[in-house]
Amino acid sequence: MQVTATDSDDSTTANGMVRYRILSQSPHSPIPNMFTINSETGDIVTVAAGLDREKVSQYTIIVQATDMEGNLNFGLSNTATALISITDINDNPPELTVRTFSGEVPENKVNVVVTNLTVVDRDQPHSPNWNAVYRIVSGDPTGHFTIRTNPITNEGMLTVVKPVDFEMNRAFMLTVVVSNQAHLASGIQSSLQSTAGVTISVQDVNEPPVFPVNPKMIRFEEGVPAGTTLTVFAAQDPDHFIHQIVRYSKLSDPANWLKINRTNGQITTMALLDRESMYVKNNVYEATFLAFDNGKSGSPQASGTGTLQIYLIDVNDNAPVLMPRESQVCEHARPNSRVNITAADADADPNVGPFVFELPSFPASVRRNWTISRLNGDYAQLRLRISYLEASVYEIPIIVSDSGNPPLSNRSVIRVKVCPCDDNGDCSATGAVAATGLGTGAIIAILICIIILLSMVLLFVVWMKRREKERQAKPLLIDPEDDVRDNILKYDEEGGGEEDQDYDLSQLQQPESLDHIISKPAGVRRVDERPVIAESQYPVRPSLPHPGDIGDFINDGLRAADNDPTAPPYDSLLVFDYEGSGSTAGSVSSLNSTSSGDQDYDYLNDWGPRFKKLADLYGGGDDD
Repeated sequence: MQVTATDSDDSTTANGMVRYRILSQSPHSPIPNMFTINSETGDIVTVAAGLDREKVSQYTIIVQATDMEGNLNFGLSNTATALISITDINDNPPELTVRTFSGEVPENKVNVVVTNLTVVDRDQPHSPNWNAVYRIVSGDPTGHFTIRTNPITNEGMLTVVKPVDFEMNRAFMLTVVVSNQAHLASGIQSSLQSTAGVTISVQDVNEPPVFPVNPKMIRFEEGVPAGTTLTVFAAQDPDHFIHQIVRYSKLSDPANWLKINRTNGQITTMALLDRESMYVKNNVYEATFLAFDNGKSGSPQASGTGTLQIYLIDVNDNAPVLMPRESQVCEHARPNSRVNITAADADADPNVGPFVFELPSFPASVRRNWTISRLNGDYAQLRLRISYLEASVYEIPIIVSDSGNPPLSNRSVIRVKVCPCDDNGDCSATGAVAATGLGTGAIIAILICIIILLSMVLLFVVWMKRREKERQAKPLLIDPEDDVRDNILKYDEEGGGEEDQDYDLSQLQQPESLDHIISKPAGVRRVDERPVIAESQYPVRPSLPHPGDIGDFINDGLRAADNDPTAPPYDSLLVFDYEGSGSTAGSVSSLNSTSSGDQDYDYLNDWGPRFKKLADLYGGGDDD
């Protein structure tokens, strides 16, 4: 480095001429005078070799600057501190702590750390000169292992990246070399301790049975009968050194078509295989089976799965279906008045088109009125053979045949609406109605029914108007709307529970005779009884009163009832309840509060704060 001192005096005179020297160095390793300084420029340089960062990483130097050209007797001086840090070079190779490492790993496991390789490097930590890089130089030709560096501890983590098989290799002997990210400094040789051996033992585990071909594809025609043997889907147990028994079961069979022999893996059918089933995708049906062993001592059972794919070859087992099922044409034969028909077949080539369309010979009217012309292998045209056909809906049978071997036929029915058309060949509004299947006579009958219904409604309205006028012509004493004669009025019903309905109706009924009253002994009567006197005679009218005299009729009946002592309510003593004489309760005369003599209520003060107010009122407590 270079140090610089400034002097405010004239630099052309001795007063401003500054000279430098080193007063001290700390530490004094490897020698006390490792550095020197140019007295005029202030450059600090090394005097000899021997700087070692691993021993001394920093030096502290006290530098003195003196004017008067460095004359200590006459010049003025000042000091400063210079810090010199020693940078690291890769002069220390990494060294493994032991010459041989060991570890073990279960077979068929990956991403498992087998062992940690420890290393020592005296260079600056977490620098390229310190970071270790591990390599496997021998013992792993198939690449089962790799070594990753722990960035914190600089250890090498020996990890399994490809499963190992105990039956193939029971142990591995690896040779590992460690180096730094940075190259070693010039003249530095690698240490013998940068190489070590690693012994890895493979642990045997119970491996699941394996299907040699997975998935397995077979080809069969659809429709094979139940009980047909398709194939043998057997698995192998990789544990060659342990004799185990493999058993089979069905894991997934969406259509439940298959079954597997438990001991040998033979696949047989339980139902017809249908290529057109919803469980078949792209002509392939998939089922999954499970193979499991009986385990070994200390290990549970292990199982493996296998997929069986059955490619179903199509057979002609589906007849074609006519499309469309409905259409319409004009009642007059026109060039553009025809129906394009085709067929849909669930089978695949070559069991589908070209299709053959033909009209049946029975009934004869079909071929007499209609004809079919072929367009191509999949389409044909249906049109009228005659020049005119009455508007209606016709169900036309058509026989459709496919090209299978042998071909399959299907008799389908198409509903064709024949209707009157406009100039553009479209069904008119009246034609659409006629085409629904109603003839002219039916339409006329419907119109007549509508007219009769409207006439009945009109007559009912006229009758109601006439009745209203008659009511207004003969007014009654009361308003017709309030007339309740010959009507049943329903009032509010407040239905109660069972207790409300538990009563004796006989107490509310008018007695038929007076014998039970006359013969009753003297005493308190509990019912409102009818007096024993002659009944009054009410005026008798020869006939029903005229509605206009209803007011006089009511008034006469009211006066007769008021003057009749035998008409309810009877003027007699009512006793609603009689409790009898005597009481089971004791006398309460001792509770008389007006008894003479003083009584001491001071005991109320002992009853707590709740009785404090009562004690103040009766106990004669002191007033606050």
